[in-house]
Amino acid sequence: MTVETPHRCAHIERNTLETQIHLRLDLDGNGQAHFQTGVPFLEHMLDQIARHGLLDLDITAVGDLHIDAHHTVEDLGITLGLALAAALGDKRGIRRYGHAYVPLDEALSRVVIDLSGRPGLIYQVDFTREMIGNFDVELFREFFQGVVNHAGMTLHIDNLRGNNAHHQAETIFKAFGRALRMAVEPDPRMTGIMPSTKGSL
Repeated sequence: MTVETPHRCAHIERNTLETQIHLRLDLDGNGQAHFQTGVPFLEHMLDQIARHGLLDLDITAVGDLHIDAHHTVEDLGITLGLALAAALGDKRGIRRYGHAYVPLDEALSRVVIDLSGRPGLIYQVDFTREMIGNFDVELFREFFQGVVNHAGMTLHIDNLRGNNAHHQAETIFKAFGRALRMAVEPDPRMTGIMPSTKGSL
């Protein structure tokens, strides 16, 4: 694995026997995204993170999709988490906390983030069906667990209501993007200050 981190950007190359992933992230982008992963519904969700998080995201992934999408989805979460950690550096001057409620028609989700340095995922989502097209919705938890473990964030995801599984998923990813945007945003009153009484995150 190689890591490059100019400014609040990161380029991660992660290669295993199951997946080969190249990911570029710019936390101070404008929502541009380019994907080539072989998992189109996940790409649709990643696009929500980029657009609503106002970050630029470029991902190429080759995985063992002849088996299923599990390894590719999980490893994309891991790689995104690594990129977030690298781009944030020591986290001085950021807001650290972020939250968002996002509706889509009948669906409503809440996401709360703490860039605490401690991985923790609370995931309260009861999808109304197991598959969206050919995408297995239980893989969303694997994706977010990978992000959490490698970004070092505490993440609470609650789908508060929804009848349409596509709407449920979209509200979750849009809310994650907006909460992440808030958490990584530089706070002008915290310039150069570590947002923790411990002195490190």
